[in-house]
Amino acid sequence: MPSAACALLVILVSTQGPAAEGAPEPEPEVVSPLGARFYPRPDEKNAVAEAEKKLAADPNNVELVVALGRAQVSVRRLREAIATFTRAIALAPDDADARLYRLRGHRYISSRQFDRAVADLERASRLSDKEFDIWYHLGLAHYLQRDFAKAAAAYAKARDCGTKDDNVIAASNWLYASYRRQKKTAEAARVLERIRPDMNVQEDKMYFALLLFYKGLKKEAEIFHGQLNDLETATIGYGVGNWHLYGGRAAQAKEVFQKIVAGKEWSAFGFISAEAELAAALASPPRRARARSGERTNASQ
Repeated sequence: MPSAACALLVILVSTQGPAAEGAPEPEPEVVSPLGARFYPRPDEKNAVAEAEKKLAADPNNVELVVALGRAQVSVRRLREAIATFTRAIALAPDDADARLYRLRGHRYISSRQFDRAVADLERASRLSDKEFDIWYHLGLAHYLQRDFAKAAAAYAKARDCGTKDDNVIAASNWLYASYRRQKKTAEAARVLERIRPDMNVQEDKMYFALLLFYKGLKKEAEIFHGQLNDLETATIGYGVGNWHLYGGRAAQAKEVFQKIVAGKEWSAFGFISAEAELAAALASPPRRARARSGERTNASQ
């Protein structure tokens, strides 16, 4: 492993949730592909306790089970949330609530269990094939598995299911990236044709900024700069880093991805994606080493 990568792992492991001095280290919610350990947030509003109290009074109420799962997610207690959504699935009549598989699949993504995420989200899509959130999260699960063709197919469906500009913008951001990673530049260009500067953006302003950047209407320094918080750095930074990556500027891409994973927003999609890119790079031998290995293999045949 390169020394720079080793230094990055030391930083990550030491900053993402240290235990009190002398106390046993708590079990992390997630151990990343880079070896970093991530922990829950303090439940300062007692959201989990309040949800547990309500559920105790009506333990078979699926909506109260879902509310508990959402409360657990809000403080990043992902293992508990996954168990809670599993409980909701068991309680749901006729095994027919696509929403529950989507909720659990989303948290499998957050916890880096991409195979399980795909299984849940594909099941959700069979139960309800017109729901934006299902296709959107299924696209991300495929993307993180580096199956960019399946990711593009899911994001195209998500965009078609979208009922507002924010849906179109969010799906288009990842659809564009999925096509670019497949070197399908013509298809990617057609995605941008639907993006207009006057779109009604309420929530997905970061993705909108990226799409305008891809269209050449904004400069990199306008959208990715030192005043961004960790979530903005993860979301906008992944798009910028990915743009460098498929543009053949691997060193610039790696620098951006390392900046993202040094932050604290470890459940953000941009963070998880940057982490996956760095892990894939570490798993692949340098190009020259691959060439030498191939030469030796050919010589032995």
